Amino acid sequence: MVLKTFGWSFAVTALGLVAAVFYGGWTAFGIVAILSVLEISLSFDNAVVNAGILKKMNAFWQKIFLTIGILIAVFGMRLIFPVVIVAVSASLGPIEAVDLALTDKDRYQELVTDAHPSIAAFGGMFLLMIFLDFIFEDRDIKWLGWLERPLAKLGKVDMLSVCIALVVLLVSAITFGAHAHQHGGTHADKAETVLLSGIAGLITYLVVGGLSSFFEEKLEEEEEREHEAEEKAEREGKPKSAVKLAGKAAFFMFLYLEVLDASFSFDGVIGAFAITNDIVLMALGLGIGAMYVRSLTVYLVRQGTLDDYVYLEHGAHYAIGALAAILLVTIQYEINEIITGLIGVVLIGASFWSSVRRNRAIAAAGGGDQEKAEVSSGV
Repeated sequence: MVLKTFGWSFAVTALGLVAAVFYGGWTAFGIVAILSVLEISLSFDNAVVNAGILKKMNAFWQKIFLTIGILIAVFGMRLIFPVVIVAVSASLGPIEAVDLALTDKDRYQELVTDAHPSIAAFGGMFLLMIFLDFIFEDRDIKWLGWLERPLAKLGKVDMLSVCIALVVLLVSAITFGAHAHQHGGTHADKAETVLLSGIAGLITYLVVGGLSSFFEEKLEEEEEREHEAEEKAEREGKPKSAVKLAGKAAFFMFLYLEVLDASFSFDGVIGAFAITNDIVLMALGLGIGAMYVRSLTVYLVRQGTLDDYVYLEHGAHYAIGALAAILLVTIQYEINEIITGLIGVVLIGASFWSSVRRNRAIAAAGGGDQEKAEVSSGV
């Protein structure tokens, strides 16, 4: 099972590391290895969230996510995206931007760094909306009940998450503008850039997420009809066959996944510049990491891990909230990538441990009382 799921990742790792040795010797090998670990540690929460969405899709769209999706993730976000940033921010043609990336790496890094406020605002707002919509939804299973119960009540207010996101964006833009002005005003115009990029991130979330939800709801009637058939099959001892998203619903869910993955990759791409400004080594290292994130996503789906460890999705969404906050803070301040990665790992680790304690409590109670299990798991 492990070899089947992670086989391509192992193969890409081997090829990538060999290519690194040929490209720049053992120093390049070490840099690519470090970048791979960085990408995996920063994106573990991405895999958990992706798995929660991917399990709703049918087999065909799961394969699309693993084929076309991985091409977009590896080549689009990890190789083409940094070049596009430079081309747009420096008003260069694509060929000039590629030439700059390969021949004048210091200038290339400088241009990407200058574009960071707009990247952080777009990605930060997109991820913040995911987090807010999650915590404001009333769920049967709650991890941090003392926090999630009152937030679920607040969530009944229409458009609350959008209002909060816009307030956060406005504060970020004003703060950045004031900071830039105090430092000579050379980047004062960036406040407007932050505002526009953040709104673009918000609109992207609302459009793609809204279309996904619309088509998902269109299938509810079909799911209800299947539910009766599932119950009958369960009574007769036959395996259940859950309805999976297909057609337009799955297509827009796929788009949502790709935008989500792009937002997650921002911190990895920007963080990679702390290690190297060589675009070839960045693409190799981050590409290997992206492959493992994809494989881990599939592993979680096929093993039913999210069903067995019910708080994992909560932990991942709290990690998303933390990452959104970090991205917005990095508009003005520099934050070490190790901190970013550790926050996600700690939150997911805590949610996993809570899930284990919950499962033990349910088993001890004979599988009877979920509410008591949640209390005994410390949440």
